[in-house]
Order: sequence, then C-alpha cells, then structure tokens
Amino acid sequence: MTADLACVEALNPLVERLWAAVLAGDERAAAATIRRALDDGADPEQVLLYVVARVQGQVGEEWAANRITVTQEHAATAINERAVAVIAEHPAARTKPSRGRVLVACVDGEWHGLPARLVAEVLKLRGWHVDYLGAHVPTPHLVAHIHRTGPDVVALSSSIPTRLPTAHATITACQAAGTPVLVGGAAFGPDGEYARLLGADAWAPDARTAADRLERHPLPRPQPDHQPIDDLPHLADQEYTLVTRTRPQLVRAVFTGLEEHYPAMRGYSEAQRERTAEDLSHVVEFLGTALYTGDEALFSHFLLWTAGILEARGVPAQSLPPALDVLGRELKDFPRATDILRSAAVRLTSTPLTVGGASE
Repeated sequence: MTADLACVEALNPLVERLWAAVLAGDERAAAATIRRALDDGADPEQVLLYVVARVQGQVGEEWAANRITVTQEHAATAINERAVAVIAEHPAARTKPSRGRVLVACVDGEWHGLPARLVAEVLKLRGWHVDYLGAHVPTPHLVAHIHRTGPDVVALSSSIPTRLPTAHATITACQAAGTPVLVGGAAFGPDGEYARLLGADAWAPDARTAADRLERHPLPRPQPDHQPIDDLPHLADQEYTLVTRTRPQLVRAVFTGLEEHYPAMRGYSEAQRERTAEDLSHVVEFLGTALYTGDEALFSHFLLWTAGILEARGVPAQSLPPALDVLGRELKDFPRATDILRSAAVRLTSTPLTVGGASE
C-alpha cells in the first residue's frame, strides 16, 4: 500500500464526518470537525486534499446523480469553503513565506473558486507568498495586479471548458506582461491537452501536483519577444466567431424547430420550456468552444454528460438528437460545425449512458 493510499484510508472517518455535516447544511459542525482534527495533529495539507477536496468531489457527484438539489450543492460548497478557511486560520497551517510569489486566480467568467482556493492554500503551506484573487477575475484586473506585484508565476484555474477562449486571452496577456502561467482545472482536459493548445507554460491536474511542479522547476519568464506559436489557424474560417455572435438567434431558431420535430415538447410546462432553452444555449456555447479548440471530442463529451444529467432527472435524452439535427440545418454552411454535430449525434446514439454521465 502506498503512503498516499494509506493516508487516504486513514482519513476516511474524517471524510465521513465532514460529509455528514455538509449534507446536513451544518456549517458549525463542519468547522468544528476540521478544527478538532487539526488540534489532534492532522496534517493541514492532507486535510485540504484528502478530506475537503474529496467531500467537494462527492458533492458534485451527488448533484449529477440528482440526489441533491442545486441549492444544496451551493450550500455544500459554501460550507467546504468555510472548512478551508478553518484550515488556513489554524496555527498548524501558519507557514512563513520562504519562496517566491504566486498569483492565483480564476479565469474571467469562472465562478468555481474552490479548486483555485485549494491551490492557494497548499502553496501557502509550502512557503509561497500567495495573492489569491478568487473567482471570476477580469483579465485587465489580473494584468494590473501583475504589474503592481511582480509575481513569479500566475496559477490560473478554470473548471468549465466554455471559458477556454477567455483563458487563452488571459494566458497570452500574462505572458505578454512577462509572467509564466501554470493552469489547472477540469476545463483544460484530463491530460492538460487544452493547456498545451492554448500555450500555457505548465499544467497541473491538482493542487499537490501544482505545488510539486513549482518546487521542482521554476517556470522561466517569457521572453520579451514572446509570441503565441501557431495561433489556432483553424479559426481563420470564422466559424467560431459567427456561431458565438449569433448564439441567441441560433437558440431561438432551434427552439422553434424543435417544437416541430419533437412533438413531446408541445406538452412541456413553462418551467420545462425555460430549461430546454437554457440547455440549447449551453449546446451552442459548447459547440463554439469545440470550434475554437478544433476538437470535436470536447462537444461530444459535453453532450454525453448532458444526456446523463437529463436521464438522472427523469428527462428523456431523446430530445438531444433532434436538437442537433435542427442546429445542423441552421449551420449547413459551416462545414466544421456540421461535422462536429454529426460526430456527436453518432456518439450520443451509440454510447450507453450512466447516471450523471456516460460510459466510454
């Protein structure tokens, strides 16, 4: 048994206690549970990564499986953020800065701040001077902070793939300001493929790996003449720009067309119709992101995930293929978009769904 696995198993009782408090919406109990563990000698970094992060992952899984509501998910996340604050405030976590300076922030439009907060706290425990700017940081504000404080590296987080175009602009702006960029979060892919595509200086799948990476090899400063290499030449066809700019019109057109091609929709309640419009907006947004990255798999994975979410909520996923068909007709003059839609439709009809996701 590896040391990490032994540590994870040893902390299972603490995970269970924190999960019970989170599920009950009991912030005081959650804070007391974490504080007591630290008082008893638990390692702050291990509690962050093997307790709080695990519980937050379980929150996401329970929401995807429709076992907790959106409001419960938000409340649980807020409680986990309080748990992180308890760790940060505890005497066992007080580490004097002895390394360089790291600016940690989320991409503009990215509201999932907890992963970035975990990175920030782990880096503090490792002796870095950390400026944590939180969720949804506009790129101009980020660059202004770089000029004011001169960090050694920017650690940029994003969980939602649709923020990748913004992340690309942010990475480029930080590098132009002379600062290397380490990125992380689910948006950049399980193997960091989109980090490489968008020209990030480094990628890490989690907080511990990010801290280890910065300790092992400091990231070199970008050269003054640094320019992005091969700046996504597939964007020259303007499909991404046109789809993104016309998203509201496309959603309206697909919604109207779906009423004709999917008769069951005519019996939807007003709430169901509103949710359908929201889902269609996400479909078009993810299609735009797939066009930006040039990766049709990004869109297929999103569609399979959406189908699993719908099934978990008792909503048949059969409405998705007709929606793709209608959207394809609207975009008949966009060859890359129609290829992405066709590929996704094939995968959607040939992949067995699981609750809250899809089996590969």
